[in-house]
Amino acid sequence: MKTLYTPEKLKQDEYKIAVFRQKQGLPYEAKVHHAEIRAREFYQEVENCHVSVGGLDSITLLLFLRSIGINVPAVSVSALEDKSIQAVHKELGIIALKPRKSKVEVLREFGFPVISKETANKIALLQHPTEKNQTVRHAIITGETGEYGGFRKNTRMKMSEKWLRKFGGADTEGAALGYQAAPFLVSDKCCYYLKEKPCDDYAKENNSFPYLGLMASEGGAS
Repeated sequence: MKTLYTPEKLKQDEYKIAVFRQKQGLPYEAKVHHAEIRAREFYQEVENCHVSVGGLDSITLLLFLRSIGINVPAVSVSALEDKSIQAVHKELGIIALKPRKSKVEVLREFGFPVISKETANKIALLQHPTEKNQTVRHAIITGETGEYGGFRKNTRMKMSEKWLRKFGGADTEGAALGYQAAPFLVSDKCCYYLKEKPCDDYAKENNSFPYLGLMASEGGAS
């Protein structure tokens, strides 16, 4: 059963966004203090935790945690990174994990990770139509969310017009609007099998919970 996107739910989301923006406007020192409080709360709550390291954001997080005395293991699929990054990972003592599938296997089984993770996911949905994702596909084509999205229009769910012209035709609604369809599969599964799943498996095997370093623009995208 889907959760109906009611006016009350919209108000709750708007409030959360307003609070988040207020925190973004805090002075740097206040942000650092707030981050330290949250980091310590998380450590005290779960006790067994680690840092899932990808790029610069999570390395910064790791160094920040160490600077305030929180020394936890760090894991990463380092083999996917540039040699210079691998050297940094080694110097920091980051545990190297292996991808769950090779790049070739991911491309053959699921498709190519074009443009961005968010856009690739939308294209993949258009290429694999089902009754369950019909509302989402309509939102990707038109920006209209329907009943479960509060009947909103012009939302961020709509894919960029330039990408709709190239990939939107994979959906019947998009094809009717004259959009093209790619002659190959598109998928956002690349990061999942190469980076995310190995780290998730580590967490399960070690009963550990990850600190994650994300930019504000990435929130809700994973």
